[in-house]
Amino acid sequence: MTDRKYWVGFNLVTGIGPAKTRMLLSAFDSDLAAAWNADAGALQAAGLDRRALENLLETRTARDLDAEMERISVQGVSVLTWEDEEYPRLLRQIYDPPPVLYVKGQLLPEDEWAVAVVGTRVATTYGKEAATQIAEGLARNGVTIVSGLARGIDSTAHRAALEAGGRTIGVLGCGLDIIYPPENRRLAAQIIQQGALISEYPLSTPPEGGNFPPRNRIISGISLGVVIVEAGSHSGALITADYALDQGREVFAVPGNIFRRASQGTNTLIREGATPVLSVEDILEALNLSLVSQQQAARAIIPENETESRLLEYLSADPVHVDELGQQVGLPISEVTSALTLMELKGMVRQVGGMHYVLAHERGVEYGID
Repeated sequence: MTDRKYWVGFNLVTGIGPAKTRMLLSAFDSDLAAAWNADAGALQAAGLDRRALENLLETRTARDLDAEMERISVQGVSVLTWEDEEYPRLLRQIYDPPPVLYVKGQLLPEDEWAVAVVGTRVATTYGKEAATQIAEGLARNGVTIVSGLARGIDSTAHRAALEAGGRTIGVLGCGLDIIYPPENRRLAAQIIQQGALISEYPLSTPPEGGNFPPRNRIISGISLGVVIVEAGSHSGALITADYALDQGREVFAVPGNIFRRASQGTNTLIREGATPVLSVEDILEALNLSLVSQQQAARAIIPENETESRLLEYLSADPVHVDELGQQVGLPISEVTSALTLMELKGMVRQVGGMHYVLAHERGVEYGID
């Protein structure tokens, strides 16, 4: 495993993101330390373009990676990379997962049962009440609430989850040593105690406008589904909905007053096929989250084993018969059906009739490290 300081180093380089990181891992046999210390010719041969190469060489000269890691530690921030088992499984599966994830607080296995609740910064009383009821209801059912710590709907959703005694994750568009908006410092501190703040951006990165659309892919990517509570026709929350659709996530929208700007985006989403939310049960049912607490307990008691891992390789959103699964994994039907029963109990798979099974939540394609 590569020393994580080299992951952090490449994350400091402008122009090197998920695609170029994968390219470097491939060219240097998954050894980012070797890539970091390679000469310009080897980096060019690996496929780095001129601008990225110049930025890398400049960063290598200007930044002390050991000092950067010390600064991260002093801030109480931890670092997760694609190599870490603790890296969120759902996020790992999106097209362009961040190679480095900065975390303040704690991400737990149960955060895999997460739903994003987002919306306009200029929320109405109706929108805030809807966000509160949805986030509270989900949190009381063991679902982690994900949002962006922004003013309006995001802040309301975080607070509702905390007040319900649940977990919540705030995804920032800046470094974790900067809380934006500044009036949410107290809320951020509470989130760290009952969840985590996360960001793909290095420390000291300011909350510039261009950072927020990319961070929205993390909000949707770390979640099973996205609920848009209120959004105008040009709201940033609609960008999150677009990412969710691209990532194969379920998109929900709260219907609103047809005469209000804040409802134009959500009503349009419903017209275009988003699931309308009339109560929290609509979300729990659609995402198979009605038994989250029991599923979490079952997973804790009965860890995933080799048989389950093999079955997961052949399961998707398309129904497959138990006999076919048995043939694919080369195991006796009795062992396959026994494993599937436990996996259904743990919320990993669903039976859709006639001994056909699908993944409980479509996992998509993984873009992790081979």
